[in-house]
Amino acid sequence: MDLEMTAKQPNLAGKTPSTMPSFECLYYLENIYLLIIEIKRSDLAENAGKNQKFKWLKIDKENLDITTLHFISMDSSGEIEERYFEQGYLKFNATIGTFIEKYNSAQHPLGRRMDCSLTNTLQNTVADFLKADR
Repeated sequence: MDLEMTAKQPNLAGKTPSTMPSFECLYYLENIYLLIIEIKRSDLAENAGKNQKFKWLKIDKENLDITTLHFISMDSSGEIEERYFEQGYLKFNATIGTFIEKYNSAQHPLGRRMDCSLTNTLQNTVADFLKADR
């Protein structure tokens, strides 16, 4: 299954609000086995909390299993971004990153994509996951 991102943003002309994505991808990091994205949900009430609107997701590319990374804190020092989760630690810059799992210390080198557009398959998988996560 090809999960490479499309080169351009999807054409939204003619789509109704019900078929438009219920989220926007903010960060996209990947390797051949997994991808980690941060999304901002657009299907929630204005007064929804940040922990509901913003989600970090770890996605297994082989079977499209999605795990929510439970955000604890972040640090940003110019070129380097760091995110701390219950499940591990993510450090990245404009081109590369590393995710270190908390419980088994596995390290996952990642490439960062500045274009966050998702394939239709991946977009639908994430949308279905978010519906079940309400």
